[in-house]
Amino acid sequence: MEPPLRLLLIGAAGRMGKAIVLAAAADPAVEISAQLNRGDAPGSAFADCDVVIDFSHADTIGDVIAACLTNRKPIVIGTTGYSAAQLGAIEQAATKVPIVLAANFSVGVNTLFWLTRKAAELLGPEFDIEIIETHHRLKKDAPSGTAKRLAEILCEARDLTYDADVTHGRAGTVGERPSQQIGMHSVRAGDVVGEHTVLFAAPGERLELTHKATSRETFAVGALRAARWLTGQPAAIYSMEDVLGL
Repeated sequence: MEPPLRLLLIGAAGRMGKAIVLAAAADPAVEISAQLNRGDAPGSAFADCDVVIDFSHADTIGDVIAACLTNRKPIVIGTTGYSAAQLGAIEQAATKVPIVLAANFSVGVNTLFWLTRKAAELLGPEFDIEIIETHHRLKKDAPSGTAKRLAEILCEARDLTYDADVTHGRAGTVGERPSQQIGMHSVRAGDVVGEHTVLFAAPGERLELTHKATSRETFAVGALRAARWLTGQPAAIYSMEDVLGL
């Protein structure tokens, strides 16, 4: 029997970190070799693990990447809210170590990504597109990383650009809706774990694709699956769709 995969968990005190600790305790194929939170000294934690899982904060990614490169460790990144410069640094690091970067580790959400692309290709530009995402009141960034990824997929399918064609909410006299526009709407309320809906609407009909998460366990199990898959992969940047073979 192979020894369990040793995981360094960064952001262990957060909601997702706690869920990963619980999921790892139930998975004999992995073990948490060390837990780090913001301000902790890493010590030998990076050297003594097989894979790093980061669910901490966007501001810490520079230090995390530097440590992974120094120790040649693959990394699973689930933190969202990165700037263009930070994403560029992640992409550069992926030329030297394998990285899974995903806004959402749920199997269902990644199936939603796949279905969204197919629907956009099949329905064509006659259908208007809106994205509605709902999360708990404590979530700090908006829109969610998952909603952003949905918009990116739709832009790729429609040959649009995120900055020019995605609008975040509407207020006042905004005029008629441009046919190529993608609407993005964020709701924050209560303790909602996460809900995402992609709405396609044309005169006379409407199609809605919706995913609802009721527990963070599904995301934690997916992150562990990504960590197991990442071992032995060549240096590159991967998505959860790669992990699942979609």
